[in-house]
Amino acid sequence: MVVDLLVLTFAFALAFLIRFDWRPPADMVGRIFLVLPYAVLFEYVVLRMLGVHRFSWRYVGLRESVRILIAAGLWSVGLVIARLFFGELQGQYPFFRHGVVPLGALAMNFVLSFLGITGVRAARRVLGERRDASETMRSNSIAPRSRTRVRTMLVGAGQAGFMVARELGARPELGLEAVGFIDDDETKVGSVIHGVPVLGRTTDLARLCQEHDASDVLITMANVPGSAIRRIRRLCEEAGITPKIIPGLYEIVGGDLNLTRIRDVALEDLLRREPVQLDEASIAEYISGRTALVTGAGGSIGSELCRQVARFAPRQLVLVEQAENALFEIHRELRALAPDVEIVPCIADVTDVERIDGVFTRFRPDAVFHAAAHKHVPMMEANPGEAIKNNVFGSKNVADAAHRHGCDVLVMVSTDKAVNPTSIMGATKRVAELYVQSVAARSETRFVTVRFGNVLGSNGSVVPIFKQQISRGGPVTVTHPDMQRYFMTIPEASQLILQAGSLGTSGDIMVLDMGEPVKIVDLARDLISLSGVGGEGVEIEFTGVRPGEKLFEELATDAEHAEKTRHPKIFVGRTPRLDLDRVRRGVEHLERVSTADRNSVRDALRELVPEMQQPADEPTEAKPATKARLFVARATHGPAAEPA
Repeated sequence: MVVDLLVLTFAFALAFLIRFDWRPPADMVGRIFLVLPYAVLFEYVVLRMLGVHRFSWRYVGLRESVRILIAAGLWSVGLVIARLFFGELQGQYPFFRHGVVPLGALAMNFVLSFLGITGVRAARRVLGERRDASETMRSNSIAPRSRTRVRTMLVGAGQAGFMVARELGARPELGLEAVGFIDDDETKVGSVIHGVPVLGRTTDLARLCQEHDASDVLITMANVPGSAIRRIRRLCEEAGITPKIIPGLYEIVGGDLNLTRIRDVALEDLLRREPVQLDEASIAEYISGRTALVTGAGGSIGSELCRQVARFAPRQLVLVEQAENALFEIHRELRALAPDVEIVPCIADVTDVERIDGVFTRFRPDAVFHAAAHKHVPMMEANPGEAIKNNVFGSKNVADAAHRHGCDVLVMVSTDKAVNPTSIMGATKRVAELYVQSVAARSETRFVTVRFGNVLGSNGSVVPIFKQQISRGGPVTVTHPDMQRYFMTIPEASQLILQAGSLGTSGDIMVLDMGEPVKIVDLARDLISLSGVGGEGVEIEFTGVRPGEKLFEELATDAEHAEKTRHPKIFVGRTPRLDLDRVRRGVEHLERVSTADRNSVRDALRELVPEMQQPADEPTEAKPATKARLFVARATHGPAAEPA
């Protein structure tokens, strides 16, 4: 406060002196001493009203400077209005001539006061950063083992690249020295960003790394698609360098970048697409300040749904999960992540009608996200009754409870395997879709189904299995060389589920844009290459298509005529809806045969889902199992050998 008052006083007096070329008339000198205390007090009151006094001087930046500029503009307008007011009154009341301040002095005061208030804060920040840097260097110099800073080339001279360069300059203890940027934007080449020059394009990566003796490459692009990362990684391998990458855009919160999370390029980076742009206002409208309930809260999708829902500050978040350990972990995580949200853990099985009804009666949720399901195709082929119990009757129980208790919206998570299903798992999810659609026709609750493909890294999915097999030295088992699947990341899928809940009308089946399908064998090759396994390599073994599997998944049938919504990554399928009574009769029949043999279950499912296809029941009916051997290069990162 004292420094601000001194700066404002000095700026006001200096403005008068400059206005009169350092020789103000005698009457103006008296006018300065008369007006100055009131003007400075008024200016300081405006600073406090805009909260400038609360800004930390040590971390002042552009945002704080803009607020100070607004304050200077406001008090300057106020002083000009006072000057005009006193000017009008001085003819009638001569005393008011002492309040008539020259407009030139007020203009100069605006400039000087803004520069002074901002400058003292900037000086404090510069001094603080220099002191921190010198202390860090001193501590490093007296450390028992001195660390040599690795010369690092940064790929991507955008906002994330600027943040990395700034962080590296301020934190020498990280052991990285930025020698230059590489960027494909020709307009940036030759410029300097935070003291780091932009040296050239990515096609020159190998040459530039050699010329500048860079032994590391760091990809500093937070929202680049996976195809670009794949290309950059290939260029790095040609240069004999293993690239590293900063976290994705959704991991960078509030413009703060934690460089301790720099990591090797992962499969998720190679498959990365453009980041999802959410209409957060429409999501907040049905979540913020209300009660949300998530079933399957401990699963891969369910737990990420909980994290995303917590971002929108619900009044209460109810976690429904039958696995105690999974519920314990997500409940503990959410309490730390969202301390202002009431997090309620409920151990409950969705197949337990009374328990689910009791949970809904107690908490009266406004928004329900139904993610609980059995999802593994071969496992459900072996246990068809459990697939019906969980996927059909669990969904029925949750939908009925949402209808009875007047929930605003229920969003059910479905799968691409429900389209022209060949498996019992896919058919049971399709029956759940049909039931939710039919209930929607008779309910005030808005029922929306969201359908998408595979999720990278989810529990029991192909990627964790491949990683386990690679860590054991192989072989990596792939069912068929032509097997393809759609993939998206867990956060992307969960964000789009929330968005679909705000877009869909009751009974809609929303289909997420999954991008291009990916061959499973290509995933396996990428993972083996990324693992850095040495020696002779890791085998890829083709084992044959398993019961219930399809080579290619579909997201919508031709009859559904999927249409665009206002979100570019979400479509709505216009499917014919069955009458609720007919669906209920089919579900009752399923209940009677759920303990019967698999063929009886399939026949009962086909009555409700006539498009259900007959798969090959045994792996031997698919292409004969073959083996291929993929060799991973040693540390030289040369090209991988072709499969034998």
